[in-house]
Amino acid sequence: MTIGDHLREFHDLPAFTFPDSVKGPEDAAGLPNPESVAWRVAVESYESDEEWEDAFGRFLASVDTTKVRALVVGAWSDAYDNGPEKIIEALVAAKDRLPALRALFLGDIVMEECEISWINQGDVSPLLNAFGELEEFGVRGGQGLVFPAVRHERLRTLTVETGGMPVEAVRGVAASELPALVKLDLWLGTSEYGGDSEVADLAPILAGTRLPALRHLALRNSEMQDDICTALAAAPVVARLAVLDVSMGVLTDDGATALLTGQPLTHLITLDLHHNYLSAAIRDRLRDSLEAEGVQVDVDPDDAESDEEDDGTVWRFVAVGE
Repeated sequence: MTIGDHLREFHDLPAFTFPDSVKGPEDAAGLPNPESVAWRVAVESYESDEEWEDAFGRFLASVDTTKVRALVVGAWSDAYDNGPEKIIEALVAAKDRLPALRALFLGDIVMEECEISWINQGDVSPLLNAFGELEEFGVRGGQGLVFPAVRHERLRTLTVETGGMPVEAVRGVAASELPALVKLDLWLGTSEYGGDSEVADLAPILAGTRLPALRHLALRNSEMQDDICTALAAAPVVARLAVLDVSMGVLTDDGATALLTGQPLTHLITLDLHHNYLSAAIRDRLRDSLEAEGVQVDVDPDDAESDEEDDGTVWRFVAVGE
């Protein structure tokens, strides 16, 4: 699986791409109401005639940004070579012009523009520190991603999408104080693309002490999905979740069995294990054990099938890698 489509919705608002034909405030009449959409600002990723900061400047001049609720940063010029440092600087500089901003996504970039593991990222903490009223924050791309521990009082949803999430970024998220966070979604990825964390690095998340409001936990797209499920089988945070998502990774019967034989899961509304490497017997066992208790279980194998070489070597893959 690859990411082939831009966000169609963000923060419960339809996404709208700010057009490159808009040159100034005189064109604002043809744009949607500022509060009615999630504004996507982007430039061509290859040989762009305009830098992202210049497009953002046109956006600031054309839209009543005091009413903008959601902003999506799309492709910037040569994202496979350049990080978003200037973009982050421009956003932070404009914080007083965005008093209503409640949602921000950095890196809505699809495979034709730059594959997820080739997107250059940077230190995203200035955005969280500058926008203290944010309720939702997302970032795509793990190369060069820096996420030091932060405290944010209002953030309710945090999403980090990578083909390989650096261990220091994982530890930074895990050490963050996010008392209002309801949903945490981490794509941990593979070592091939920089995902060098271990289950021990997730310990503060599994304990849940820094995340008292958490109800939706996704630890997915990982090659260590079995180890994650084994840890979740006894993790204190699970008892207060409504949604547990361990999908998109290399999940086998070992991990699923550990999860099933651990602490009760019947309080969950949803258990998501799609894109898995489970046997039919384990899939049936999951459904029989949990669906009778009202848990919605997604264990369909999709297209996640092991590849076996002539010498007996078995290859399994996460859903989103390169």
